[in-house]
Amino acid sequence: MKKTVRSSSATVRLNKFIAMSGAYSRRKADELIRFGKVRVSGKTILEPGTQIHPKNDSVYVNNRPIRAENDKVYVMFNKPSHVVTSMNEPEGRPCLRDYFKRVSLRLIPVGKLDWDAEGLLLLTNDGTFAQKVSHPKSGIPRTYLVKVNGQPTDDQLKKLVAGISIIGGKTAAMAARRMPSRGSEKYDWVKLIISDSSNKQIRLMFAKIGFDVKKLKRIAVGSLKLSNLDRGMFRILDSEDLKKVFRIPKEIKERAP
Repeated sequence: MKKTVRSSSATVRLNKFIAMSGAYSRRKADELIRFGKVRVSGKTILEPGTQIHPKNDSVYVNNRPIRAENDKVYVMFNKPSHVVTSMNEPEGRPCLRDYFKRVSLRLIPVGKLDWDAEGLLLLTNDGTFAQKVSHPKSGIPRTYLVKVNGQPTDDQLKKLVAGISIIGGKTAAMAARRMPSRGSEKYDWVKLIISDSSNKQIRLMFAKIGFDVKKLKRIAVGSLKLSNLDRGMFRILDSEDLKKVFRIPKEIKERAP
């Protein structure tokens, strides 16, 4: 007889519930359960057919919470370069759908990363959250690593922070510093923090001080970091992750008077 965590007419098989979240296939869910990687309301479950109550039981896979299909879902994706930030691409170029084919939820990207930019991209089925994070008035810092075709001086980087005029008006970075461990004699990497979500702004800012951007990678939104998430992979965010989106990065706090 299959074990039931909580008896109810509104129960669902554990492996199906995990697959419904969009994070794993049904086969992968079975494997994770059998290897003891799944906990339901604090108890490790080893039987894929275990019935659970989605509204009352908490499900964790590899210590990460899994939510039902009709719940709000928040995803962090490491977008590769040369991928369109859209679920549909009429021209046939690689797009987000190629990486979320097995996700049954309708996810929307939060803001954009240019075709040739890479790094941290948030996706969700929560329109209110997407609007809150992407709206310019939110002022949420975005942190980028920027490879430029040269070596900006300290004075040039200070200009980015002091404020410069570009197409569309005056703008300023929240922080800009050279990454000495990454550069070479021909180019530098700069860690740049801006509150605008536009990648084009970064290219215009560096063009203003005489440099072309050769590579652009977003590594954090607020205090939520991309860390070691592999390129082309994604993970479901939990409540603690979401709080980090709205927290000021350490670099900005250190500059505060």
